[in-house]
Amino acid sequence: MNALGNNQMIAPKIQKQLVNACAVETTNAILVDLRDRWFTLLLDEARDCSVKEQMAVVIRYVNKHGEVIERFMAVVHVATTTAACLKEAIDSLFAKYGLPVARLRGQGYDGASNMSGEFNGLKSLIMNENPYALYVHCFAHQLQLVVIAVAQANQYVCNFMWIVGSIVNASASSCKRADKLRQLEHDRKVKLLERGDISSGRGLNQETSLARPGDTQWGSHHSTLCRIEQMWPSVIEVLPNLIDDGDRSSKGLSRTLVERMERYEFVFILLLIKRIFVITNHLSTVLQEKDQNIVNAMHLINNVKYKLQKLRDSGCDILLEDVKKFCNTHSIEIINMTDNINSRSRLKRDRKNVNFYHYYHVEIFCEAIDIILQEMDSRFYETTIDLLIYMSCLDPRNSFSRFDVQKLVRLTHFYEDDFSWSERMLVEQELETYIDDVISDEWFEGISDLGDLAKKMIETMKNRVFPLVYRMIELALLLPVATATVERVFSAMNIVKTDLRNMIGDEWMNDSLVVYIEKDVFNTVDNEPILQRFQNMESRRMQLSRIR
Repeated sequence: MNALGNNQMIAPKIQKQLVNACAVETTNAILVDLRDRWFTLLLDEARDCSVKEQMAVVIRYVNKHGEVIERFMAVVHVATTTAACLKEAIDSLFAKYGLPVARLRGQGYDGASNMSGEFNGLKSLIMNENPYALYVHCFAHQLQLVVIAVAQANQYVCNFMWIVGSIVNASASSCKRADKLRQLEHDRKVKLLERGDISSGRGLNQETSLARPGDTQWGSHHSTLCRIEQMWPSVIEVLPNLIDDGDRSSKGLSRTLVERMERYEFVFILLLIKRIFVITNHLSTVLQEKDQNIVNAMHLINNVKYKLQKLRDSGCDILLEDVKKFCNTHSIEIINMTDNINSRSRLKRDRKNVNFYHYYHVEIFCEAIDIILQEMDSRFYETTIDLLIYMSCLDPRNSFSRFDVQKLVRLTHFYEDDFSWSERMLVEQELETYIDDVISDEWFEGISDLGDLAKKMIETMKNRVFPLVYRMIELALLLPVATATVERVFSAMNIVKTDLRNMIGDEWMNDSLVVYIEKDVFNTVDNEPILQRFQNMESRRMQLSRIR
């Protein structure tokens, strides 16, 4: 029995069975925590390194402590990404785990037609079975589309973003130029440290290369713009190396890039877009938090719109002063804003003469911000407007200042299957008692988030005193905000399945991902049920019978 031939714990089949047993028990622990509660479906698809279409499934629910939880359930290989194929895969997965569609209270996907189509999209196929499974377009994805809109709609910003991409490519396209840029920036920062102009410390002044912006990661554009601003002297010095070392086309491109960078217009748009990205990037980061709720998300979006409007109304003159300081520091010619522009062909056709201040303030500054505000108004209110208005009345900010009994009564009519006729008759009285109670209760002072309100109600056991109100809060928390958890699954998939392990099977990859992603749940599972499941596997029993 102790012979080397019988020691099979390192055999691939045994390892797969052990990982499967761990994954199954981890998923069972998630299902036990879910119980018969409502949940929301988050879903997206992507290709793995072996060019197989994989669908990641995440569920969102509110646990017994009032906490919003998002858990990874499975990665499923799908033959095609049509809505019918995705729906079939979801039905199979729900049947496997005993998740009824009737308990589904929300859907969160991106805006692809196969997902969000009004007639044949996945959201429509699911809502045909359950009309209460409301669809919410991922807020983080919508914010990305807003930023893309301003980069495409405004011709000056669009041209600027192309120049930025060319600068990064030109300065980092060869090892020689990349090394030269790092060395120049290193030497410059050493001199600044010696003079005391900058401080040293952990994470301070560590940038010595330009970050390449990603087409789908607009946060990377903010990093790129910040580094171009910080490393301006080094970038200006390294680009002329193309003139001396590059081919004919590279020499022309390098000369053009240097000329464009040393223009007042380039600096103005650089600082403008950087300020816009500072506002939108913070919102994007907050929206991707797992426990984010839609009421707080709408509050954050309104706050960003307010900041952008404030920037539009009173930020141009401050921006012009910052541009002037930057130009003086780096010896860039400053334009007299009162001078007229007479050489532009469009103005000649219109027979209009405007000065530079009008050009920068109206045609670039105001137009770029207006595009963002218009896109945010049109995109973030595509979700059911009435429903968001009703749910916003639950917001505990400013001592429940937005609380409205009549609107919350109408919310119960929106979810007729979740509130019986008799409960809808009693809810108004319960709401009036609830608001009087929480306003006078010191335990609820200073609460500014719907998620914290749900936890506090569980802690004080007011969920039992006001069960209908807590039910409304739970429904509001269930609506998804972003599909960031699904995107993190794909990041983990690229770690588990690599080019060197591209033949890994779908089942083994799924089991590995469940244990890897939900490691906090896996750590709570006892070893005994895992070992018991492993021993009870049919293949394992056959192996033991042969050994005996």
